[in-house]
Amino acid sequence: MESQTAVLRAATAADAENLLKIYAPYVRETAITFEYDVPSVEEFAGRIESVLKKYPYLVAQRGDEILGYAYAGSFHARPAYDWAVEVSIYVDRDKKRTGIGSMLYRALEATLREQGILNVNACIAYPEVEDEYLTRNSVGFHEHLGYRWVGEFRKCGYKFDRWYNMVWMEKHIGEHQSAQPAPKTFEEVRGIIREKYHIE
Repeated sequence: MESQTAVLRAATAADAENLLKIYAPYVRETAITFEYDVPSVEEFAGRIESVLKKYPYLVAQRGDEILGYAYAGSFHARPAYDWAVEVSIYVDRDKKRTGIGSMLYRALEATLREQGILNVNACIAYPEVEDEYLTRNSVGFHEHLGYRWVGEFRKCGYKFDRWYNMVWMEKHIGEHQSAQPAPKTFEEVRGIIREKYHIE
C-alpha cells in the first residue's frame, strides 16, 4: 500500500499553501465541506497555528508531496468539554483508498489519547440522496474506524442550490473517570508521540 512509504509529522504554518491545494477542490467541487469560498493562504496558515496551540495537526507526506492531513479542534469552548474534540481529515483526491486516511486518523487518535482526550467527534455532511457533490462514503469510513452514529440534523446545510443533512459520529478513546486528569496540550506530548509513534 502507498501509505507504507508515507511519513507523519506535525504541520506548520509553512504548509498552508500545499494543504490548501488539497482542501480547495473540496470547497469548490463538493459539499463535503460547507465552506463556500477557498480561504487565502494567510487565513489557512492562521488556522493551522490556532489548532497547534492545543491540538494535533498532522500531515502525511511522501518525499516532497503531502498526501493528506488531519487535525482536531475544540468540541465546545466551555471547560466541561475539555476532554472532547472535533476531528477533520482531508486526503488528496487522487490518493483516496490508499490507506492514507486510516493512517492519519489512527495517528491523530493516538496523539489525542496521549493528551488525555476521551471523546472524538466527527461532524459529517450527509446527503439524503447521493449526488455529484456528496456521497455517504465519509460515514462508512468513520464506521470502519469504530465511530458510531449519534445524531442527524436534516436540511441544515445549503450549497450548490441544494440542502444537505449533517450527522455527528463519535468514538471513545479513553477511560472516563470520576476524578479526570486535565488534558495536556499537543506541545506537552510532542516528545512522547515522536518516540512512541515516530510522528515528527
